[in-house]
Amino acid sequence: MSEKLGPLTETIEGRKVNEAICIDTARVYDSCADKDCLADLRVYFTDTAESIIESAVSIRCRGCEVINVITEVDSVPFNRGYYSVDITFFFAVTLEAIISSQQQPVTVTGLSVFSKKCILYGAEGNVKVFTSEYSSENDFSLPVTSVNPKAKIQVATPLCLDARICRPCECCNNIQDAGAAIPRSVARFFPGNFGPQSAQRAVRVTIGLFSIVQLERDVQMLIPAYDFCMPTKECSCDTEDPCDSFRKIRFPVSEFFPPDTPDCNNDVHPGFDPPCCCGR
Repeated sequence: MSEKLGPLTETIEGRKVNEAICIDTARVYDSCADKDCLADLRVYFTDTAESIIESAVSIRCRGCEVINVITEVDSVPFNRGYYSVDITFFFAVTLEAIISSQQQPVTVTGLSVFSKKCILYGAEGNVKVFTSEYSSENDFSLPVTSVNPKAKIQVATPLCLDARICRPCECCNNIQDAGAAIPRSVARFFPGNFGPQSAQRAVRVTIGLFSIVQLERDVQMLIPAYDFCMPTKECSCDTEDPCDSFRKIRFPVSEFFPPDTPDCNNDVHPGFDPPCCCGR
């Protein structure tokens, strides 16, 4: 259902608003940003890679990525509207194991796990939502039975800051039976099988992680509408020779000859003074 806007809100930024419409969207009630330095995380290896680590004389980290994040949202007792968000990050850590000076380094990939908790405000809700979507098995409509808000986790590409061979007791997150503790959706990312950690040598890494945690709820909001969104760009169905397309690309002079004056249009890195662009 929509209603016409009054005369005070007929235009916004010079554009005419046709009407106010109600939309169903996710609203962010609370969020936080973290910069975590995760020191001495143990790297877990499958049976195919564990023997390589046992014979390695040194190790170095080539990179890491977040392959999965598992979250749980629970209400906080005696604090109405607040929720604890339990987050578990699963990292795939790529390492180069040096066996001897006469051999090329061997690349292996292992798993690191880190868990954290944060408290955020997510408002209160006491409704069940039923939609016209149906399950494929018994044609029952799919209800949303939980009244907790949804957690949304955003992560940047993590930084692998350090990697060392050590004893298992020197790591901060030892899991005795990794095969039982690691979810199957994560374990199948690695070749081989995880099992009880009985090796005498381990690898610990330090990872830098940037993340944003949000609590969202589906709400109905009234917004101004200008018009329907009609595409203004034609679909390109060009099938010309790829070399002809390449010839149309300008030569990247700046890549070979960097400018000797600062670019005033580029963003300045935090912590550094902006370039002097007087007289522009």
